[in-house]
Amino acid sequence: MSGARDESIASLFQAPPLPEQERMVEAILFAATKPQTLTEIADRMPHGSDPAAALVHLAKRYEGRGVRLVKIGDAWAFRTAPDLGFLMSREVEETRKLSRAAIETLAIVAYHQPVTRAEIEEIRGVSVSRGTIDLLLELDWIKLGRRRMTPGRPVTFTITQAFLDHFGLENAKDLPGIKELREAGLLDNRPPPGMRADRDDDEAREDGDQDDMFD
Repeated sequence: MSGARDESIASLFQAPPLPEQERMVEAILFAATKPQTLTEIADRMPHGSDPAAALVHLAKRYEGRGVRLVKIGDAWAFRTAPDLGFLMSREVEETRKLSRAAIETLAIVAYHQPVTRAEIEEIRGVSVSRGTIDLLLELDWIKLGRRRMTPGRPVTFTITQAFLDHFGLENAKDLPGIKELREAGLLDNRPPPGMRADRDDDEAREDGDQDDMFD
């Protein structure tokens, strides 16, 4: 009798079969409002579960389907298959375009992170308004990083998981190259650093006016 009781108690602490763990991970990710890290998934699953293995099997099971399991930074989420994105076009709310100042600032943070405000201004050749930084923080595309161990200990900025998710990137290494950015119209030929002061007054004013944050 005691043997049966011990076996029953042991079963309470035994991890579910892997197929059941897959179902659990699937349910967690579908119900989540944001991508979930391995730790966050594990915290919701029974003791002894192996969410990493479940994710591998789950990703294979969704290959070729209308949605796929993707890794975003150190988190996981279900996303529409890239070739079916056009079907969602009517469901996407049209948004205004970022100003040139905001795009340049975002690009500098993405390619030079962690980067301070002074370094952003040095690269751009003009001052960066507080409104530009505040907008990118509000969009959750950049975040505050560690303070630089230099005089004044300036704060640094880095891109966020939300930025990677929005642009369909797994990590910063997946960012397009300079050639691709120029072909997409996000970069153009810049004058040499010594000529940065010759930029148009209109462009310089763009950073100083929060009302011009969007085109």
